[in-house]
Amino acid sequence: MKELNRLPGKNTVRSVTLGIVSVLAFFIILTAGNVLASGPDQNTTKQSSIGMHDDGSMILLPAADTKKDAKSSSAKATKSAPTKAKASPAKGKEAKAPEKHYGPIGSIFAFLGSNIFVFLFLSLALGYPLGSVTVKGINLGATAGTLIVGIAMSLTAFMAYGITYTAPGLVLTIFLLLFMYAIGMKVGPQFFSGIARGGMDFVVIGLIVAFSNFLICFFGAKMAALAPGYSAGIISGSYTVTAVIGVAQSAVSTGAVNLPAGVTANAVGANLAAGYAVAYVLSSIFTILVIKYLPIVCGVDPVKAGKDAEASFGAGEDDEALPGSVGTSILGNSPMEIRAYKVEHQELVGQAVEDLFHKYPHAAILKIVRGDKVISALENPTLEMDDIIGVRGRYASLISNAGKVVGTEVDEPRVRNVIIEVADVYVGKSEYAGKTIEDLGQLIGFGLYLKSLFRGGTQIPHLPKTVIEKGDVLRLAGPKLCVEHAAKKLGGKPIIEGTVTETVWLAAAMVIGYLVGHASVKLGGIPFALGTSAGCMISGIMFSWWRTKNPSFGGPMSEGARSFMQDIGLNLFIAVLAANVGPKILNSFQGTVVIWIAVIGLLGALVPPILAWIYGFYFRKMNPAILQGAVAGARNHTASMKAAQEICQSDIPAVGYPVPYAITSALVLVLGYMAMVLY
Repeated sequence: MKELNRLPGKNTVRSVTLGIVSVLAFFIILTAGNVLASGPDQNTTKQSSIGMHDDGSMILLPAADTKKDAKSSSAKATKSAPTKAKASPAKGKEAKAPEKHYGPIGSIFAFLGSNIFVFLFLSLALGYPLGSVTVKGINLGATAGTLIVGIAMSLTAFMAYGITYTAPGLVLTIFLLLFMYAIGMKVGPQFFSGIARGGMDFVVIGLIVAFSNFLICFFGAKMAALAPGYSAGIISGSYTVTAVIGVAQSAVSTGAVNLPAGVTANAVGANLAAGYAVAYVLSSIFTILVIKYLPIVCGVDPVKAGKDAEASFGAGEDDEALPGSVGTSILGNSPMEIRAYKVEHQELVGQAVEDLFHKYPHAAILKIVRGDKVISALENPTLEMDDIIGVRGRYASLISNAGKVVGTEVDEPRVRNVIIEVADVYVGKSEYAGKTIEDLGQLIGFGLYLKSLFRGGTQIPHLPKTVIEKGDVLRLAGPKLCVEHAAKKLGGKPIIEGTVTETVWLAAAMVIGYLVGHASVKLGGIPFALGTSAGCMISGIMFSWWRTKNPSFGGPMSEGARSFMQDIGLNLFIAVLAANVGPKILNSFQGTVVIWIAVIGLLGALVPPILAWIYGFYFRKMNPAILQGAVAGARNHTASMKAAQEICQSDIPAVGYPVPYAITSALVLVLGYMAMVLY
């Protein structure tokens, strides 16, 4: 580890990070210096000359509002026309506005304003390294880093040079919806099956954390008389779920929120960003400490708890990745082995490979080398004396029996050079329903190893007497030709995790999600809608959940593509938000607002995990190590789960993490939307 610190790559990262921090510090100093030097009057002139808009242009406006604004602008232009005509010179030439001169530094900010593409990706390029700076094991993360850099540049441009940045609302909408769909694709496989696997305790823990966070943040903001947007922003920051900002913005853009007179969409966006930024930083630090040390505070030895949990899970079945999710192609530890033998026993001569498989179902001949010729077992050849055969079977059986039955073991790479793949196969033919795994193995199991069995998107034990049903998904490991042969027999096709994404299904799911979220229902004269962002997330959940039942549905979805879509969607949305609300952010920190955000944010971040711990530890007597993981999952905080693993000296806290995480990932977005609508 000490040697790693001297590697050039690490020094380079530190240098880049130091440079970014220096740039941000330069922005702040430059802003303060220019504001003091220019005075408020000059700054206001620069601002108005650029034309700052307060009309919520950062979001997509309803068609009726757009037409109304267009008519209003047209009317204003008509009224002002005579005035401009009188002011124009006699020769009919229009007067040109004086060209602005910002100086070398100001010209850079002006360029960013006229080329918003550069601004957005520069925010990401600087925000990612800033977010990776780690102090005592804690960092801001890429999202918070992007937000800070974007606001710093936008605020500096406005205060120092009167330049206002405006990113198109369509950009914000597209990347937000892509992010929400990607989140749905991630949690969907766990959302339904996790409840069945984890039991109701994990569900209750998730509900306790989500609803107590909402109550603290919503009514805390009410009691402090904070302006619209703060409560949802504090929920987002205290829960460290940035997507809440997106659904809150969606509530404003769809008209579900009636903003008070004088409050604009941009102002609400600034309040959201302010509440998020302060609460996020504080909750990121203190949530880790609380969840990490809860066992010690309660007099529990975390290391012993981890070992006890490992012992209780030791005899259990490995937790396989669900069909359609990342990790399905991992072979892992397999008891199967391919070894080479020379045929030396006369009773094998003249027998076909398929006949031998039915006689010895736990060993399959994959290849035969006869002189210089390599013969595939799928041709069903008959054996001859002195053939070299590649046999795949359980290691222990081959060691103890193969020499006696076949002959001497030899070193022949040509029969052992077989690529093993892992694929999910859907049981589509009813003729196999009712058969046991043992029966199925004798029928189609040639050269294959059954890694796991899924029913209704849930993993179930795959014992020899387990009965197969139509619609089950088998995860098979074996040579490609053997897997394809079995899939054809079962009436399905092998689904292998890869790098390809079926764009047609992605686009169709996004359209369905948008339409579902856009539809509204009036209750008591008040329009209620899921919102397009929540609609796209639900669409992702349903599509991915259905794929756990039938992995061929919807085509493949590369985990790399899903992860990129989630990452770039979220952080470009944040960069657009930073560009549009930068000038407004200072108004959000007036008076005692920062103090209230900090207090409410800390309470919303720390009280819910403690309540969940009390429920699990004192009432349900859950294992403390697993309970730590469940509480971290309910808080959507991976860093806390890693801290729990560190103090337990075990990976076992990860067992409790997925179910509460999947439930609260969706629930907190609904509650964030409601916080915006009901405030």
